[in-house]
Amino acid sequence: MPKKFFITTAIPYVNAAPHIGFALELIQADTLARYQRQQSRPVFYLNGSDENSLKNVQAAEKAGEEIGAFVARHAEEFRELSKVLNISNDDFIRTTEERHVLGAQKFWQACNAAGDIYKKKYSGLYCVGCEAFITEKELVDGLCPEHRTKPDLVEEENYFFRLSRYQEQLEKLISSGELKITPATRKTELLKFIRQGLEDFSISRSNERAKNWGISVPGDDSQKLYTWFDALTNYINALNFASSGELFNTWWDKESERVHLIGKGITRFHAIYWPAMLLSAGELPPSEVVIHGYITIDGEKISKSLGNTIDPFVVVEKYGLDPVRYFLLREIPSGEDGDFSLAKLEQRYTADLANGLGNLVQRVLTLIDSNLQGELIYDSKLEEASVLEQIKTTEERYHQHIAEFKLHEALADIFSLISFANVYTNTNKPWEKAKTEPAVFLANITNLTRLILQAAWQLKPFIPQTSEKILTAFGAEKISHSDELDEAHLLVKKGDVLFPRLK
Repeated sequence: MPKKFFITTAIPYVNAAPHIGFALELIQADTLARYQRQQSRPVFYLNGSDENSLKNVQAAEKAGEEIGAFVARHAEEFRELSKVLNISNDDFIRTTEERHVLGAQKFWQACNAAGDIYKKKYSGLYCVGCEAFITEKELVDGLCPEHRTKPDLVEEENYFFRLSRYQEQLEKLISSGELKITPATRKTELLKFIRQGLEDFSISRSNERAKNWGISVPGDDSQKLYTWFDALTNYINALNFASSGELFNTWWDKESERVHLIGKGITRFHAIYWPAMLLSAGELPPSEVVIHGYITIDGEKISKSLGNTIDPFVVVEKYGLDPVRYFLLREIPSGEDGDFSLAKLEQRYTADLANGLGNLVQRVLTLIDSNLQGELIYDSKLEEASVLEQIKTTEERYHQHIAEFKLHEALADIFSLISFANVYTNTNKPWEKAKTEPAVFLANITNLTRLILQAAWQLKPFIPQTSEKILTAFGAEKISHSDELDEAHLLVKKGDVLFPRLK
């Protein structure tokens, strides 16, 4: 049986409506989940919302709303975003749910039993945007470099986690690749940070500073769990960690890949803090942390804190779902920063989707409809060696690029196949052969159909609705691989163009 694949996105703060940056993360994780399902692997894809942070409380106060109602309203917007983006998640967890509260408290007790939690007085600089203490040497002109805000000076007695105890184990985990860090450049950064020496970190805050919002520390109702020690446990709490249920034993075990896809700004929490916490609790660490960059506008990070967000609901409504999915996955380098603009989206839409893929599909469907009465009995003996070689080479690169989390390159591979098909069409001119050389025409159409179906199968994880439309139009909706294609009776259903001209 293929190894199971468990993948999560980060859970975003619900202090404001979702923006296009998180939409990218959802779509990237969805692409990986759909791809693994295509490889016949059991998949569990999780996302959710982080509702217990101080920034949520502050946002609710600013809006003049009760905290519970405020976070519930925004959590529903994030749940709705998954639906709008056609995300194939298996669950959505809110950190105000009982399964999470009980799981977070159980996790705390496990770390406490291991002797890794202690209480001390502390004074430090705290960035609410990061929900983390930061050092003076990390500041840029006195401001948090991530959120460009001045941190608060916080002095209080908190509980701390003995991160320092796990320095050697973490270094070994990451350097050996047992905990894989993707892209590899992030692995180098993390090892450098670990080797500088790990310090214990605060994992609670007083009820007063938490505004009495959040999960109470087991055995001490005067303190709330600090957001990261609380939030990170969602990944196993959604699997019913609190009751050690079947989901947990099925998906968080040695027979599963346990993958977190996150933005680069929270790498340290997921690749250092979280694995150490799991080791302390006697649980398996994740097997891989995949790290993406930021979407920028004119070189500036998109951020709710900076106020330069783009509403994904509006963009999808204007341009359509799959064009937005395609643009984000193709234009933004998967592991790096990439710039967003509507002008670039429109350029990709017209050049790649309308003129490239859409035009090719429409031309071939029209040729089959007009000259073969809409029917094609697929004959693999007509497949040309040059076409098969192009498919083979492209497919190898495609799989390799997905394995390396280079989704933009995998899409480029597919569109190189589409370009090859367009050149093949223009070179062979099958519309002329249909009148003079019907046997050659049939061979041309067979090879073009093969190229288009290959592209559709490979596009399925990226732009699934478009893929299904293409397969349905060619009467191949029940065919998932070339092995099933020979002698297939394809009845084309020529319909509307895939990508209408932009108005």
